[in-house]
Amino acid sequence: MKKFEEKTTKTTPIYDGKIVKLQIDDVTLPNGHVAKREIIKHPGAVAVIAITDAGKLVLVEQYRKALERSIIEIPAGKLEPGEEPIVTARRELEEETGYGAQSFTFLQAFATSPGFADEIIHLFVAKELYKIENKADLDEDEFVDLLEVSLEEAGQMVADERIFDAKTAFAVLWLATQ
Repeated sequence: MKKFEEKTTKTTPIYDGKIVKLQIDDVTLPNGHVAKREIIKHPGAVAVIAITDAGKLVLVEQYRKALERSIIEIPAGKLEPGEEPIVTARRELEEETGYGAQSFTFLQAFATSPGFADEIIHLFVAKELYKIENKADLDEDEFVDLLEVSLEEAGQMVADERIFDAKTAFAVLWLATQ
């Protein structure tokens, strides 16, 4: 048994959407009591810390409906069924920025919101960037602006909450330690 493990006794599907599924799990707690857990199932995602030869961090600005505002982020996207994270990383970097990279290095994976979602983001560092002449199109519901900023500028964007998501804040923190 895993420390503090909660045993699922029943799962009730609530919603099956394009990106996420929502379920309610009845669980038995370590002390024997029963509780309900609302869980979002997500296929996982990748994010890319793309660094130009000039040492600039490649970012995108896009509107996030859940926050009702635009934020600045590292390129990222959802894993397709059966797709390896490196394939997603290459695709998302190209679609969102128009860049390819000679070098992709896996940095680590992490949970985004483990209190209610199983989403795991696979984080890559991309270097030796090059512009793609005929880049892949963005998804039809995606609208982004491309930015290339210094580490100092990115740090200020975190401070003034233009960078507001954990994966991008983590990327800026990681870059500051390099």
